[in-house]
Amino acid sequence: MPVANQSLEQREPMGIVGIPDEHAPYRVASLTPTTPEQPRQREDQTTLVSLRSSAFPYFGNSPVTDQPFLNVSKDGRRGHRSLGGRVYWQNETYSDSRVLMHVPQYFDIRKPGIIVVFFHGNGATLERDVRDRQLVPQQISESGVNAVLLAPQLAVDAADSSAGKFWQPAGLKQFVSESAGHLARIYGDPGAARQFAKLPVIIVGYSGGFMPAAWSLEVGGLGNQVRGVFLLDAIYGELDKFASWIENNRSGVFVSAYTHFTKRHDEDLIRMLGEKGIAVSDTMDTPLRPGSVVFIITADTASHRDYVTRAWTESPLKDVLVKIAATPALTKVATTGSSSAGR
Repeated sequence: MPVANQSLEQREPMGIVGIPDEHAPYRVASLTPTTPEQPRQREDQTTLVSLRSSAFPYFGNSPVTDQPFLNVSKDGRRGHRSLGGRVYWQNETYSDSRVLMHVPQYFDIRKPGIIVVFFHGNGATLERDVRDRQLVPQQISESGVNAVLLAPQLAVDAADSSAGKFWQPAGLKQFVSESAGHLARIYGDPGAARQFAKLPVIIVGYSGGFMPAAWSLEVGGLGNQVRGVFLLDAIYGELDKFASWIENNRSGVFVSAYTHFTKRHDEDLIRMLGEKGIAVSDTMDTPLRPGSVVFIITADTASHRDYVTRAWTESPLKDVLVKIAATPALTKVATTGSSSAGR
C-alpha cells in the first residue's frame, strides 16, 4: 500500500483517537418521525447514526488467521495486532459503531433509486475524511442521482483494513436492513423502511476499503441486490472474491480505477477474467450496462490521497453514479431470487 506520506496521515494513538469534534459544522437530521401536518424539509440530510450491525465493535475471529480478532491483552485492555505487527486497542480503534448517512433533498423513494455503501480507506474518520475531505455526500447530491449513502466507520484513524462484522455471513444484508429504518426516518417517512431495504446497492471501496468490499461480495447475503462495485485504487488483495462476483453477476457492473500502487493487482485480476472469457474495457467513455467490466489506469500525477475526489476525472463517484443511473436495469428493484454470490 502507499507509504504514509503518499496516503492518509497516520497518527500515533494518544488516549482516545479519532473522536469527532461535536461542534464541527454539519447538518444533522432529526430522527423524530414527522406527522402529515409537518411536511419534511426539502434539504440535504446528513447525520451520524450508531448501528449494532456496523463494522465495529467486533469480538469474533479474523478469517485471515482464523484466530480471535482481539488477540492482544494488556492492563485490562484488549487489542488487535495487525499483520504489520502494530497493536491497535479496541477502545481507541474498534469501538465506533457510527454510520454516516446522507439523503439528498431531491431523493424520492417512489422512484428507482440506489443505496451507496462506501468503505473508506486506512487512517480515516467519517467527519474529517469521508464527509469533509473526500466530499462523498456532496458528490452524491451533485450527481442528481436518486441515491442515498451509508458509510460505516471502519478502524478509526488507523493503518488497518479489517472488515469487522462485514466478515460475517449476511453482514452486509443485516447492515442494510438495520439502516433502512433510519434512512426512512431521515427521509421523513418512517413507513418507507421496507422500500429502502429493497433498493439496489452499489458498493464503493477506496484503498483499504477493499477488505470489507470483497467480503461483502463473498458472504454479505444481498445476492443480486448488489448491482455494482466501484473500487478506487483499492485492489490490494482478495482477487478471487472480486473475480468470483464478476463471473457470477453478469447483470451487474464492475469498475476499478487505479494508480501504480495497485497496478500489479489490477493487471492480475484482468488476466484472471480473461481466462474466464470475460471482456474488459479501459475507458469510461462508453455507457455502463449490465455486465460492464471496466479497468481505468490513471496518470502518474494522480494522488492516492485525493483519489476519491480526483481520479480519471473530477468527482469520480459522481461520474460513476450518473452512468449507472442512466441504465434502468441497474436501478430496478429485484423481484427474482438472489444469485449464488454474496450468500
